Amino acid sequence: MNHSFEIITSLQYSLKAATAQVEAFQSGKKYLDMQKAHEEEIRKLSMRIQQLEKELEKAHRETVTVRNQWFEIFGDLEKEHAKELAQATKKAGQLEKRALQAERKLEKAEEKITRQRRQIYVLETELEEEKGKNLQLKAQLNRDYENSSFPSSRGSRRKRIPNSREKTGRKPGGQPGHPGHVPQKQEADTAPVLLLPRQEVLDDPDFKRTGKTIIKQLVSLRMVVEVCEYHANVYYNSKTGEQVHGKFPPGVVNEVNYDGSIKAFLFLLTSDCCVSIDKSRKLLSDLTGGKLKISKGMVSGLSREFAGKTERERKQIFATMLKSPVMHIDCTNAKVNGKGAYVYVCAAPGKETLYFAREKKGHEGVKGTAAQEYQGILIHDHESTFYHYGSDHQECLAHVLRYLKGSMENEPERTWNRRMHTLVREMLHYRNSLSQKEESDEERVRDFEKEYREIINKAKEEYEYIPASDYYKEGYNLYLRMEKYMSNHLLFLHDRRVPATNNEAERLLRKYKRKQQQAVSFRSFESIEHLCECMSMLVMMRQEERANLFVQVSEIFG
Repeated sequence: MNHSFEIITSLQYSLKAATAQVEAFQSGKKYLDMQKAHEEEIRKLSMRIQQLEKELEKAHRETVTVRNQWFEIFGDLEKEHAKELAQATKKAGQLEKRALQAERKLEKAEEKITRQRRQIYVLETELEEEKGKNLQLKAQLNRDYENSSFPSSRGSRRKRIPNSREKTGRKPGGQPGHPGHVPQKQEADTAPVLLLPRQEVLDDPDFKRTGKTIIKQLVSLRMVVEVCEYHANVYYNSKTGEQVHGKFPPGVVNEVNYDGSIKAFLFLLTSDCCVSIDKSRKLLSDLTGGKLKISKGMVSGLSREFAGKTERERKQIFATMLKSPVMHIDCTNAKVNGKGAYVYVCAAPGKETLYFAREKKGHEGVKGTAAQEYQGILIHDHESTFYHYGSDHQECLAHVLRYLKGSMENEPERTWNRRMHTLVREMLHYRNSLSQKEESDEERVRDFEKEYREIINKAKEEYEYIPASDYYKEGYNLYLRMEKYMSNHLLFLHDRRVPATNNEAERLLRKYKRKQQQAVSFRSFESIEHLCECMSMLVMMRQEERANLFVQVSEIFG
C-alpha cells in the first residue's frame, strides 16, 4: 500500500514539472532564455579565440626569433665543424700514412716472426731429438747390475751394493754376546810339546802346579810327493820266445803315471777355481819343488775325462730334476773361437743342478735340456721362449726391481714406477716374513693384487697423457709386460713352493761367467760342454756333503 502511494506521488511531481515546462514553451519565455544564454556563450568563446590568437601570434614571433637564432648558431657550428673536419681530415691522412707504414712494418715483423718460429720449431725438434739421444745414452751409461739385467761383473762402473741396514755406531767385528767364529782345532799328528816355565819358577817352592793346562795349536801345510815304484821282473821262455812279467795295478800304464789326487788338484784349480792351465801347472811345480811338471795336454783333458766318468750320475740327476715341482732356468752368453754360444742352467731349488752348452738360443737351445720335458713351474727372467714349457711360470722380481729403478732414474716425472717398486718390495718382505709352514693370508694377497691393478691403471693413464720417449721405452715395455703377465708376477703369493726370484740360477751361472772371464774364449765347443758337465757334478757333490770334495774327485779319477 505504501509503495503504491510513493509511486503515485512521484508521478504526480513529474507530471507537474512537465506541465510547467510545457507552459513555458507555449508562452515563448523559454526560447528567450535559451537564446540569451547562447549569445552569452558565443561572446565568451569569441573573447577566448581572440586571446588565443594573440598568444599564437606571440608564439609565432618567438618561434621566428628562435629559428633565426638557431640558424645563426648552426652557421657558427657548421663553420667550426668544417674547420674541425678539415683538421680531422688532415690528421686522418697523416694517420693513414702512419697506418700504412705500420702495416708494412707489421708485415715485415710477421714475416720475421714466421721465419723465427720456423727456426725455433726446427731447433726445438733438434733439441728434442738430442734430448732423446741424451736420455738414451744416459740410460745406457747408468745401466748396471742395480737397474738392469747386467751382471755385476760387467761394465766399467763399479758401484757400491746398496742395502737397507742402518748405521748403529758400533765398532765392526763381533759384538758382546755373539758366540764368534774361532778356528777349528785339529787332531795332532805328533806328540804334544810340553813348554816349561822359567827355571827359577821351577826351583821356587812357593809355585805349585794347579793342574790346569793351556793348549794351543800351530797348524801348517806341506806338499809331500809320494812315489810308489813298481818292479816287475821279466821272464823269458827260451822255447817259445814269450816274455811274461807281473801285472801292474789299474792306472799304472806308462813309465810315469799320476794318481787321482794330482788329477783332482789340477782339475779343481782349472774347472772350479777358474785358474788358467799354465798357472795351475806352475803352482804344482812350485809346491813340489819342481818335481812335478805336468803337460798342458794332460791338464786340458781332465774335464773330458771327468765328464766321461760321471755320465751315469748326471743322467740320474736329470731324471730326478723332472720330478721337482719347481725349477729355475736361465741362460748366459759364451764364446768359442770368437763366435757366440750359450750356456743354460736348470736347477731345482736347493737340490739338483745341470748346466747345458748350446750353440743357439731359443727353442734350439732348450732342446735336450731338462726344461724341454719339464711339466712343473718354471722360474725365469721373462725369457719368452721359456713360456712354451712347463705348466706355469714365475717372473724374477729381482729383475723387475732393477727395471723399475731404471725407469725411476730415466723417467723421474712418472709416479707409477715408484709405487710399483714400493709394492714389490712390500710383497717380498711379507713373503719372507712367513714361516715355512705358514700359509699366505688370502685377504692380504687380494689387497696386494688390488693395489697392483691400481698402479697398472695409473701407468696406463700416465703413458696416455705423456707418451714414452722414442729413445727410452724400457719403462713403457715393463708396464705392458707387468700388465699382461700379472699372474706370473704374483704366483709366489699363492704357492709357497715358488720362490719370488731367480737368484739361484743367477748365482749358479756366475760360476761359468767367472770361468768365461778367465778363459776369454774357448777353443772348441766341446770344451764348454765338458766344463758344463763337470760343473753340474761339482755342484751336486758339494750339496751332498758326504766327504771332502777333493777326496770325491780323486776317487772318480782313480
